Amino acid sequence: MKILTSKQIGQADQETIKKEGITSLDLMEQAATKCFDLIHKQYEKLKPSIKVFCGVGNNGGDGLVITRLLIESGYDVDCFVVSFSDNRSPNFISNFERLRSIDISIKTISSKSDFPIIENDDLVIDAIFGIGLSRRVEGFTSELIKHINSAKPNILSIDIPSGLFAEKESSQNEAVINATHTYTFQSPKLAFFLPNNARFTKTWEVVDIGLDKDHIYSINSNYLMVELIFVKSIYKHRNKFTHKGSYGHSLIIGGSYGKIGAISLATKAALKSGSGLVTAYIPKCGYEVVQIATPEAMVEVDAENQLEYFNYKSNPLVIGIGPGMGTSEKTINGFSKFLKKNKLPLVLDADALNIISKKKELLNLLPKDTILTPHPKEFERLVGIWKNDYEKLELLKSFSSKYKLIVVLKGAHTIIANGNDLFFNSTGNSGLASGGSGDVLLGIITGLLAQKYSPLNASILGVYLHGLTADLYSDSMSMESFTASDIIDKLGTAFLEIY
Repeated sequence: MKILTSKQIGQADQETIKKEGITSLDLMEQAATKCFDLIHKQYEKLKPSIKVFCGVGNNGGDGLVITRLLIESGYDVDCFVVSFSDNRSPNFISNFERLRSIDISIKTISSKSDFPIIENDDLVIDAIFGIGLSRRVEGFTSELIKHINSAKPNILSIDIPSGLFAEKESSQNEAVINATHTYTFQSPKLAFFLPNNARFTKTWEVVDIGLDKDHIYSINSNYLMVELIFVKSIYKHRNKFTHKGSYGHSLIIGGSYGKIGAISLATKAALKSGSGLVTAYIPKCGYEVVQIATPEAMVEVDAENQLEYFNYKSNPLVIGIGPGMGTSEKTINGFSKFLKKNKLPLVLDADALNIISKKKELLNLLPKDTILTPHPKEFERLVGIWKNDYEKLELLKSFSSKYKLIVVLKGAHTIIANGNDLFFNSTGNSGLASGGSGDVLLGIITGLLAQKYSPLNASILGVYLHGLTADLYSDSMSMESFTASDIIDKLGTAFLEIY
């Protein structure tokens, strides 16, 4: 699904109005009705006390329509117009007059003395500011947002939490609604995917408001959210007339004394992701461990307690390297020589990235479309410190473009960067915040790459499946108990979800 900008959404609005021969007022009614339907489905039995806060622009107009539909359905609703400006949009005015005609008292807020008492069991519907907001919230409106947040009610934001910028850093965090949930129109907003904005909406969902699909398809967007429908389209179904050689040979390089678990996890994950053959290249000290833990894998060894020579004898199609490898001087030297000779597709994680961050000239030795899987701190070591999440995205695009690499930046919405194109993952939860999770991801992506998925598709599919295992696990077990081994155990079930 494309992640559209405010401008692109506005253009889609106008194109829909033109093609369908409707008015902007009709489109507002259509969008707000979709939101009402969702609210009614969730709350028709509870019938909570509802307070709707409406700005004076089109977002406020949406709030007025929702208020009218709620009242007509028998809800107890108080409607407040936040009069932060004398300039009221035509659609706001039309819906204000229509709501007033059904004899409801609409309260105006123009100073702190007008703030209502909010109970923490109220449902607050936030329709103060929409995605067009371009400057920070000030004055009594800022105080109102703080007042709403301090009551800690259940807050539902319409399109975007008021005060949050859709495409740039919010400079005044305390003047942003802390929504419990957000109904966002037609397309996810970039702000929802960034860690700095996590507290502004706990959850969100996209509401299809009927904008013209052909026009949206024609829009060029460098930001996309990875959904099941896309993953299904890139998944390769197996032919019954195949054998283990049909699905590639993965070589997993890593491990050091005390860190053989990392390479064991990566090796097993490569097997479980479908690689026909997998070889682990490890220090001698881990030989028995890996042979026992993963009997399906072949094993080659290097020096006793660490990797030094990188002189594997197998004939792999792809190599995943880094888990538990360490950064000793001998390992760094051996790894550097390996990169100078290597021509095979690579997936790099953990200590492979740490070594490169110390010797950045090694970046020039990586084959085109090499996959890097850093967590934020590892990425920071590669590119330097960023001021905010938006600058981080620019650094990510620049780094991927400069070195022609696929970068999998791990996080709550892991981002796969292919030059200027960013793919935001939609699966996963905090259960993945556990040691070994990244080692498993390296194994999964390496195994998919061995099966001749393109580097980009192997990264997208691998990240989606990796996150999906955590979602499946949390259906019946706690996130706290989820381990890296559970990712591997759930991988088969995750594949079933995308067949």
